[in-house]
Amino acid sequence: MRSSLIGLFFAMITLPVLAQGPEGTPTRIRGTVEKLDGQTLVVKTRAGEDVSVGLAPNVTIAAVEKRSLSDIKTGDYIASTSVRGPDGKLRALEVHFLPPGAGEGQFAWDLAPDSLMTNATVAGIAAAPQGQALRVTYKGQEAEIIVPPEAPVVAFVPGDTSLVKPGAAVFIFGQRKPDGSVSATRLTLEKNGVKPPM
Repeated sequence: MRSSLIGLFFAMITLPVLAQGPEGTPTRIRGTVEKLDGQTLVVKTRAGEDVSVGLAPNVTIAAVEKRSLSDIKTGDYIASTSVRGPDGKLRALEVHFLPPGAGEGQFAWDLAPDSLMTNATVAGIAAAPQGQALRVTYKGQEAEIIVPPEAPVVAFVPGDTSLVKPGAAVFIFGQRKPDGSVSATRLTLEKNGVKPPM
C-alpha cells in the first residue's frame, strides 16, 4: 500500500498544472521551511515571501537522495527539467528517477523561464561535448537531452515529518483555493543536504 501511494505521489508531482477544478487550482511552491505549527507550514519562497500552507490530512512526504549521471541506464524511466540552449538543444537543469509510466510526456514547467519537463524512458546514452546525451522516448516521440556534469541527479525516497524543519528546502504540490489559501497534498523535502531540484 505504501509503495503504491509513493508511486502516485511521484506521478502527480510531475504532471503539468491543469485548469482550476472544484478543489482549486493545482500549484507548486519552492522555498525553505520557516516553521511548522500544527497543520500549518510556513515557507519562505524563492522570491523571499512568507507563505502559509495548510497540510492536507492525507499529505504525502518524500525526500530525495543523490544519484550520479552514471547511475542512469538504458531502460530507466526518468524525468528531467530542461531549457533550450542557443543551439536549440535541450539542456538538463536536473534529472530525477521515476516509476515507469508516471506522468509520461513533455510539458511546460516552472523551474526556470521557458523550461520543460520530460518524463520518458531512456533509449540511449552517448558522450557529448558538455556532458552526456540522453535519448529518451515518450508517447511515440523522441527527444535528446544534454545533461551537463553539474546537473543534479536524484531519486525519491519516502520521508516523514522529521524532515519538516526550519531551513530545509521544500518543494510543495497542492491546491490554491479561490480565497488564495493553499492546501498541500505532497511535500518533497531536503534530506542529508540533498535538496529537491525539480
